[in-house]
Amino acid sequence: MKNFNAEKEANNVIEFIRDYYKKNNLGGAIIGISGGKDSGVVAGLFAKALGPDNLIGVTLPCHSKTEDKCDAKLVSDYYGFELINFDITNTFDTFKDELKKLGEYDDEQTKNSDINLKPRLRMATLYYLAALYSSLKGKTYLVAGTSNKCELYVGYFTKGGDSVHDISPIADFTVEEVIKIGEYLGVPEQVLYKKPNDGLSNQTDEEKLGVKYSEIADYMEDENLVDENVREKIRKLHKNNLHKFNIPTYRRD
Repeated sequence: MKNFNAEKEANNVIEFIRDYYKKNNLGGAIIGISGGKDSGVVAGLFAKALGPDNLIGVTLPCHSKTEDKCDAKLVSDYYGFELINFDITNTFDTFKDELKKLGEYDDEQTKNSDINLKPRLRMATLYYLAALYSSLKGKTYLVAGTSNKCELYVGYFTKGGDSVHDISPIADFTVEEVIKIGEYLGVPEQVLYKKPNDGLSNQTDEEKLGVKYSEIADYMEDENLVDENVREKIRKLHKNNLHKFNIPTYRRD
């Protein structure tokens, strides 16, 4: 992160958002606010770019920790945008009840499916609300993405879940760079320096990945900056998740 100018980059992203909205005659943004740094920084960028009146934050608890919703409120209070709560716990549980009609599965067998179902339900909810508010407000609302460069490189996202959005403001910034932008924007410290976790598996991001975000950033700059064991883990994560970026499509000759 040599010579990273957080003020310059934040203002560049703000202008990027404004320009895109102006060119496409768009009105507002819907953002899933998890209570973590990425969604906090994205909320700050959109609040500055469009004004808080054109931003709606959504908490989407699903067997989640209460503190996440409290941290999300810290962000909405600081920037002054509306925060609504849409609890999808019952929706998730209904899905699981329906699954029982297909057979009996233990928690280990459904673990990965359960973890990925939650962000897919959240994606569907955000898009429903974007369409609803577009109708209510008479202007088009987009769903903002909150993935950073490190997550994207190793494929740490759910296909059909948090990978689906209309505009991606922090996808070219590493975790450390996102934090620096957040410091400039004044994202509440409790949110900005919170140890990242997916809120789904009771593990931190780095525990699930088996590598640190700082190591991923170093690897992307120069793979020789990390030791061979870490290098191999990152290389494997990247390779094994490439399928998430492209859908193979047969084309007739």
